[in-house]
Parts: sequence; structure tokens; C-alpha cells
Amino acid sequence: MALSPASARSRTTVLSPRLEALLRDHLGKDAVRLEPDTIGVAGPGLTDRILSARRATEIERPTFKPLHGRSITRTEASSVTRTIGGDVREALKAPLPRNIDLSGPWPLTGHLFLRDLILGRDPRRLRILMSRNLELTPLLTWLVISAGAALPGRPKPGDDLTELGRLTARAAGYQDRRYALGMYRRAAAPVCFTISTLVANALWLGSPFDDSTPNRNIIFESLRLLPPSWNILRRASPEYPAIDPRIGAGDDVLVLPLLSHRDPALWEDPDEFRPERWDHLDPDSTPGYLPFGHSSERCWGRHMVMPLAELLLDRIREAGLVVDPGQRTAKVPLLGLLGVSEVRVLKARDAR
Repeated sequence: MALSPASARSRTTVLSPRLEALLRDHLGKDAVRLEPDTIGVAGPGLTDRILSARRATEIERPTFKPLHGRSITRTEASSVTRTIGGDVREALKAPLPRNIDLSGPWPLTGHLFLRDLILGRDPRRLRILMSRNLELTPLLTWLVISAGAALPGRPKPGDDLTELGRLTARAAGYQDRRYALGMYRRAAAPVCFTISTLVANALWLGSPFDDSTPNRNIIFESLRLLPPSWNILRRASPEYPAIDPRIGAGDDVLVLPLLSHRDPALWEDPDEFRPERWDHLDPDSTPGYLPFGHSSERCWGRHMVMPLAELLLDRIREAGLVVDPGQRTAKVPLLGLLGVSEVRVLKARDAR
């Protein structure tokens, strides 16, 4: 994949074999059969009709799927999202210390910074739910949640906690505590994961950035080349065969921003990191651009992602941090959010 500026062009982004095959075999196609029971969709017109046909069901929602068999209503999901949003705004009221060191391996460094910035008042038993190691298996996540619900010394409503932390403190009984801890992770972890991944992608793809390039453009372009949510699943539904005869009655549909974000029919120099393209593009109306989902159902957390990502980029750029010149490759695994697994970020004096 071609990159710019010159120092970024010397870097190689290694996609997982499946992602590489999707780009190699299906780029530019409107719709393609991926599996006997799955149709991949990347054309902007067909994508729009598919995602406008109906709202996502609870098992299709990326964050608020049923929690250990217990449904999460849209009303509750919206309320919890507003709660973590309030905690983010509260965390940003005070100016950040000037001596924050954001060098180190990314996205881990950014993840830990965000965890402590937003959730620093909460006790360790809550903040441990933000561990990236819990992504290894759902069983491990649930074991940690179950232990936190059962062990003594639990947070109390009167403790100095975030509003999200108070939701767990108010839970009565083991089952409700376990559910509340699960919701804590469901609400807070995606914020930390998504933003730290996005900033790591931006650093890898395009740094050092021109001083005149706004963070907004850098973020939108990073979301284009490496969209953390690279697919949107819709289970088989009677609306879809009526939209396109290539979709069978039993076919699931996988909408693929990974492909539409690089379609040469939609983008000039689609593989180039060109943040200046966003000087004249509207991310909410550009065909095929879906980093926060479709206009009919935008990601609820998008208004937290942008300001926090810009904040981190501001600090990184002000501090003159750079990608380790000795790092030439970064891998993008298939599982989890789409992003480079590790970028080594150094102080400029250490990179000489």
C-alpha cells in the first residue's frame, strides 16, 4: 500500500491474508458471494438500500449485543452511552498536564492513557475491565466480570466514582452486579479501543504530518484506509432479496467499508494517504464512506471518538513524537478492530 509523506512511504502495512484476499479479489465489485450463505456488498447504492431497509437487530449491533443472554434495550444502550459521554466531558474539563509522555507502543499507550483519563477515579476492579488482554477470549472476560461481582470490597454508591462506575455500585445482588460490570466494559472499552487504534493507524499511515494539515483530515483519512469497523453484518432478512436478486432468502449480508473505502471508482489515488482530500469532502455524505455506520443508524460513540482522537494527535504533534524510523512493517490482524497491532512511537531525539 502506497503511503505519504516520504518517510511513511518506506513503511509496509501487512494485512491479514483474508483481508488481503478481499482487496485483491473483490475491490470495485458491487456485490460478491463470500460464502455459500453470505453475500458481501460494497457498492454505495446497494449498501444504502440494504442499510436503509431496516434497523439493526440486537444481535447485529456491534457493542450492545445481548449480554450473557440478557437483552439490552435501545433505551438502556442510549442511556449508558450518554453516561460514558458525560464521564468523557467531565474528564476533559480540566487541562491535561503538560508532561504527559505518549511515547511507547501504540495502540497500547493510548489505550492506557484514555483509560486513566476517563476512568481514573474508579477502583482497580473496574478499570481492569479495560484490559486489552480480555480481548483474547470472551470466556476470560466473563471470568473477570464474575469474579468482580462476587468478591468483597465492591464499590459503594457514595464512593468517588465516575457516573459509569456508580451504575455498577448501585447494582444489588450478584446477577445484577455481574450485568452492571459487563455493561461497564461494553460502554467504556470501545471508546478506549477505538480511539487508540485510530490514532495508532494515523501515526503509521501518515506521520510526520504537515503542520498545516488539521487533525480532522488526518482522522478521516485514517478511517478511510483502515476503518476500525471494516464490516457491518446484517442477518438474513426478507427485505434483502427484494432489493437485489443476487441475495437469497437465507443469505446474510456483510457490508464491506474495507472495500468501498478503497474503490478506485469512488476515490482518486485510493491507496494513498491524502488527508487534504477532506478539505472538500463531507464525511457524512461522501458515497461509500462508512466509518461510523450508515446515516440511518450512526454509531452512538462518534461524538466521543473525534474530540478524543484530536486531543491525542494534538499532544503527539506538539511533543514532536515520531514513528520509530527503524520500524518498517506493521501487521493488521483479522480479529478485533481493524488496525496495526503495534507502532513504536519515540521522542524525536531518541529516533536519531
